[in-house]
Amino acid sequence: MGKKGLYREYFLHTDIMIMTVVLIGLCGLAVYERLTFYSLLFFLIGLIGFMFSEYLTHRFFFHLKAPKNPLFLKFLKRLHYDHHTDPHDLKLLFLPVWYSLPNLGAFALLFYLVTGMIDLTFAFAAGLVAMLLVYEWKHYVAHRPIQPKSKFWKWNKRMHLLHHFKNENYWYGVSTPLVDALFGTLKDEKDVPTSDTVKNLEKRGQTLSS
Repeated sequence: MGKKGLYREYFLHTDIMIMTVVLIGLCGLAVYERLTFYSLLFFLIGLIGFMFSEYLTHRFFFHLKAPKNPLFLKFLKRLHYDHHTDPHDLKLLFLPVWYSLPNLGAFALLFYLVTGMIDLTFAFAAGLVAMLLVYEWKHYVAHRPIQPKSKFWKWNKRMHLLHHFKNENYWYGVSTPLVDALFGTLKDEKDVPTSDTVKNLEKRGQTLSS
C-alpha cells in the first residue's frame, strides 16, 4: 500500500471520522458559547488530561489480569488483549467509539459538574478528543509501514513497538513518553528483560493469579 493509501486508511476509518466530527462540533460549540483565553487554557488542560488518562487506563485497566467473568474477558480482549496477540491487525488498532465516546463524555460531564461552566466544558472536551485523535494517529503510525521524519517520533514509535514485542510492563505511553518518564516505566531497552507473555496478556493474568 502506498503512502496515500495509508493516509486514506486512517482518515477514512469509521471511528476516526466519527471522532473528527465530534471534535469539529465541540470546537464550534466552544466558539459559539464564548471563546476566551480560558477556553484555550482548558483546551490545553484537556490535552494533558487525556495523556494521563491514556497512560493510567492502558497500564491499570487494559493490562488487568484475565478476569474470570466471560463477558468482561471478551470486553478486554476486544479493547486490548487481542491487540497484543496480533499487534498489526487494523481491526484491533483503533479504540471503538462505543468505548471512547462514553468515557470522554463522562470526563466532560464531571468537569461540568465541578465548574458549572458550559463554555469551558466544551473547550475541555475538545482537548480530550483532539488528543485522542493524536493518540490514534501515533498508534496507527507505530503499527503501519510509515516512518516518522523526526528522530524523536522515530524513537517514540520504537518505544511502542518494544511494549508489544519485548515487555508489556513498560512504555505504556503512545501519544507521548512524558507520563512513562514520570511514573518510571520509560526504560532503556537494554535494562528490560524480554517477557514471555508480551503477546499473550491472558496468560500473564493466569500466571499472576497462580
